Amino acid sequence: MPSAAQQLSLFSETEEPDPLSGFSVRVSGRARRLSIKIYPRGRVEVVVPKRTRARDVQAFVAENQAWIRKTRAAFAETHPPEPFRLPVRVNLSAIERSFGVIYQPQVGAKTVRYRLTGDIVCLSGQTTDDVACVKALKRWLAATAKETFRPRLRNLSAETGNSFKRMRVAGQKTCWGSHSTTGTLSINYCLLFLSPALLRYLMIHELCHAQHMNHSRRFWRLVGRFEPRYRALDKRLSDSWKQIPTWVGLY
Repeated sequence: MPSAAQQLSLFSETEEPDPLSGFSVRVSGRARRLSIKIYPRGRVEVVVPKRTRARDVQAFVAENQAWIRKTRAAFAETHPPEPFRLPVRVNLSAIERSFGVIYQPQVGAKTVRYRLTGDIVCLSGQTTDDVACVKALKRWLAATAKETFRPRLRNLSAETGNSFKRMRVAGQKTCWGSHSTTGTLSINYCLLFLSPALLRYLMIHELCHAQHMNHSRRFWRLVGRFEPRYRALDKRLSDSWKQIPTWVGLY
């Protein structure tokens, strides 16, 4: 029997207004009910509790089709569809660096590799494959984030007195970071595209979860001790997904 995600994919094929945005289903152990999140460029994510039946997901999406279309249309007014283009320059504001990107096709190659030389990222191989190029660029972003985020996080951990056991870098589609009960602090490599102040705030925010695994008043008081501007920065961070380049494919 097809999974909920597979059935919804089949169900929604005729509902898609364009090839860039799509439906996805995320099963969440924390979810207590079905919910829908729409991203500024049109992607629709359906969050479902564990063991939700596929037909219930389909019915829920069908019941909310009018709202989905209306919300997508509202976003389209301020976030018009952008054509997909591989980048020739990538600006990573968080670490205040800019990189040129060059593409070197190789006959017979089946994959794409990246090589970093100074401020130039060279992709070589089957560079006519856009998907493979994006995957290579994401590997570079993840490697860059691991290298540059770790010392910043360690310094802030010492400054705030909040520890972590392990740093994990990923390209999450729904959050900028998280701190698990086992001490793993996950950070979205897309923070590279944001300002240094937002990167610093996110790290402080997640480090403070070492003491409070919630968003209680005590948690926010702790955050405020190390970043008094946390309210404004938190709002800016929530609105910053639109700063991520289209080619990254977050939404």
